[in-house]
Amino acid sequence: MGSLTAQQVEGFYKYGFLKVDGVLDPEEYLDPIIDEYSGVLDRLADELYDKGEIKSRYEDLPFGDRVTAIYAETGKQFSGYFDFSLPFMGVTEETPFWTGQAVLNALLRQSLLDAVESLIGSEIYSNPVQHVRIKPPEQYLPKNANGEPVIGATEWHQDHGVVTENADDTNMITAWFSLTDAAIEQGPLKIVPQSHDSGLLTHCLNYQGTGRRVIPENLFDIDSTLPMPAKRGDVIFLHRETVHGSLANVSEKIRWSFDLRYNPIGQPTGRDAFPGFVARSRKNPEAELRDAETWTDLWTKTRTKMASINQGDMGDVKFGRWSEGHPDCA
Repeated sequence: MGSLTAQQVEGFYKYGFLKVDGVLDPEEYLDPIIDEYSGVLDRLADELYDKGEIKSRYEDLPFGDRVTAIYAETGKQFSGYFDFSLPFMGVTEETPFWTGQAVLNALLRQSLLDAVESLIGSEIYSNPVQHVRIKPPEQYLPKNANGEPVIGATEWHQDHGVVTENADDTNMITAWFSLTDAAIEQGPLKIVPQSHDSGLLTHCLNYQGTGRRVIPENLFDIDSTLPMPAKRGDVIFLHRETVHGSLANVSEKIRWSFDLRYNPIGQPTGRDAFPGFVARSRKNPEAELRDAETWTDLWTKTRTKMASINQGDMGDVKFGRWSEGHPDCA
């Protein structure tokens, strides 16, 4: 079963990616997410205003402009308030995350899972290596110590490279979609077609003293880079070893995307400390998670566990596989 044609599946494995138009109905599944996150932003604005960190709640602005204004005034970014994940270290019982019903509904959308089923089979696990990414226009963002926007272009990487070694044989795929149209100037994905044929490449930590984790450009064919603008509702599927990143947002609007991952049930996720769940099972449908309250409880319990480990470093639980000093990184 599944919704993709044999030609689409063949193209995915040949080129390492597949863009499918109109998988998610924007009005039915994306607009409710925007409404849900507007409430999250209300609470963040109230918190910052009450602390005196912002002079206005910016209630009259649309979501994207409001986020940008708050980030610009505070000189900070608050991605954790919107993300359905947690940091790897330094977590407390107050560390924010968001696991709302509208977000969960998008992860479990039938049309999305039908396409995933075409690629990995009908027993589908929602892998916890996933994020919402709100990328405001760079020109309005505060800068880090290197003079770069605190949220900028995403470095070259493979999704296989951000998990631990126990998931080396996991058939993990990525499903990326934007809640807003993502034109070239808004910083959409950039992909290197057929780069998955080279297998896992070296990811350098603190590459050239920048503090960034990146695959050096001499390890793949950067000249074949393909920008991937997308309309809201389109989904881009990525092979776990496809080299990709994202462009800078040089527009006047935010780029707002979901970066989801799925793998067959029973295979390691590569992030054992974080909770995944059964998204679809033809064999055992009663195991499927469908309510956000249960999802939230999973992450709340995880936050409690994380609050007692990895305080200051990642010496208790490992979240990565790379170390400094690799010859490829010289």
